[in-house]
Amino acid sequence: MMVRSKLALFSSFIILAICMYLFFPFPNNVTLEARSQFMSFPISNQDGYILLGIIGSILFVIAMILLVIGMNKYRFRAVIIVAVVYTILPNLLITMYQETLASGIQAISYDSQGECSFEYVSEDLLNGECNLVLHNRSSEDVSFELEFIDSSYFEDEVRMESLMNVAGPHHFTIEANHKNSIHLKELLDLSDIPKHIEGGSSSDIHFRIIDGEQTRIL
Repeated sequence: MMVRSKLALFSSFIILAICMYLFFPFPNNVTLEARSQFMSFPISNQDGYILLGIIGSILFVIAMILLVIGMNKYRFRAVIIVAVVYTILPNLLITMYQETLASGIQAISYDSQGECSFEYVSEDLLNGECNLVLHNRSSEDVSFELEFIDSSYFEDEVRMESLMNVAGPHHFTIEANHKNSIHLKELLDLSDIPKHIEGGSSSDIHFRIIDGEQTRIL
């Protein structure tokens, strides 16, 4: 028999479900400010260690140990399969929800491949350019406002990506079941912003989409 202990296997899957619930990546990106992470658990950010993320990581390891205990053979194969499924399952569940039940900004998905670049013009002027792709998975058009969020790489509140908000607000409408490539190019007057970059680029950018009182961070 492949199964040694049904109790250990059941306990493993229950703990994995709890782990997934703790940091499920919807409706907001839960690892946005993470500087280090394990699986889907943010371990630390700019403020230090994240206790809940550390607890989640420990629970995940315990679940894997219980999985090994519960299996009589094919243990290594089972651990690999469960780890892969655990990694891809949240995105599959989110996609299924967005394509069936979600509406408004809840149906907007982002592939995290967005990029921004900034070119020095003068002391208080930058050319800012951002590119990203958003997908409306619902059967209705979705309109929203988009605000850029700074990455956590800079200290002392130095602004980078959020400089694009100077030329905002940025309003978009994405048609039903449509993928939209968004391109923004702006000349940014930064005379009222004391702490900002003088040039550079960033990838894996993040932002906030707003529709009335509803807000999501992607």
